[in-house]
Amino acid sequence: MPGFELFGDLERKHVNDVLENGVLMRYGFDGMRKGHWKAKELETELQNQFKVKHAHVVSSGTAAVSMSLAVAGIGAGDEVIMPCFTFVASFEAIMMLGAIPVLVDIDDTLTLDIEAVKKAITKKTKAIMPVHMCGSMANLQALKAICYEHNLVLIEDACQAIGGTYQGVSLGCYGDVGSFSFDFVKTITCGEGGAVITNNKEFYTNSDHYSDHGHDHVGNDRGAETHPFLGYNFRVSELNAAVGLAQIKRLPEFLSIQKRNYTIIRETLSQIPEVIFRTVPEGGEENYSFLSFFLPDLEMARKVSDGFKQNGVDACFHYYDNNWHYIRKWDHLKNLKSLYPISSEVKKGLEYLQNKTFKQSDHYIGRNISCLIKLSWTEEQIKERANKMVEVIKSVLG
Repeated sequence: MPGFELFGDLERKHVNDVLENGVLMRYGFDGMRKGHWKAKELETELQNQFKVKHAHVVSSGTAAVSMSLAVAGIGAGDEVIMPCFTFVASFEAIMMLGAIPVLVDIDDTLTLDIEAVKKAITKKTKAIMPVHMCGSMANLQALKAICYEHNLVLIEDACQAIGGTYQGVSLGCYGDVGSFSFDFVKTITCGEGGAVITNNKEFYTNSDHYSDHGHDHVGNDRGAETHPFLGYNFRVSELNAAVGLAQIKRLPEFLSIQKRNYTIIRETLSQIPEVIFRTVPEGGEENYSFLSFFLPDLEMARKVSDGFKQNGVDACFHYYDNNWHYIRKWDHLKNLKSLYPISSEVKKGLEYLQNKTFKQSDHYIGRNISCLIKLSWTEEQIKERANKMVEVIKSVLG
């Protein structure tokens, strides 16, 4: 990742199709299109590749996550359990609906800790939302069992893990509803875009309507369509969808390259006994977009991170000191800094953040470094990079 590294003739062809007919909106203008419906084609391609019944493409990954919650009926005052290691969009998507994000610890999978999830369930809990960070997944079988026991919805945020699988099922398709992101730095990019994926017909229909101001999309006259319920504008443009359509057709190619590059680096780092790789739940396969590993302690991880930067090993992230992906620096959430008044229900629901600690998560995130796997590297560049990483780590370990 990211897919923009390998833009080529196929992306240009699909974009030119849109520019030549001049229709940038995904709905209407049938006569002008010359048969081109890029968003619809992208949805069909997603359904076919991931063996899922329904896919609906939207304007961003954040929109997709929020819609995944909305179509399942999650709203005001409902609690959604999520990990404290994710991108800020995960809790933003929950709060957009007036629901309450309940952040819990992660474990050595860098995703939800199962025991922490069990302890967090209350009468207000309506959903569990694992986030498949850095290309790998939570223990979805255990989470599904918890959801079944407590009558909860399992919502997968697979925005960083497209192409990964669990028990032979594509990530995003194992739970009740899932989401992908196609932003500029994802394995598959539209520039900006996302998708809601589900095998639930009702959730799909809700997605189709909700993302387009509640339009029911019945008939051929857009102006005559009815509005079964309130909706908003999360539509994707045909230009964005055109890029995504080309990219999704190339996903097997991208995954193969990622796996090759990942494997070379991992095998090289494996010579260092102190380097421990993240745990992938049994039955899971990463999408190989990141190589994540643990060092003995926080101090060493910081020194290795600095050493990587000084030696030209870019795109390796020590999330403990990161502003965007870990609870430690989310002061805007803890202090509810907002342009508009936050409801008293949400304020009360988030009071726990004033006193809650995440010592277990600190233990893992503090020692973790996650390195982006690029598609454009030559084999020589990969080997040079891997050897530099080994040199830096050994120098810090002494």
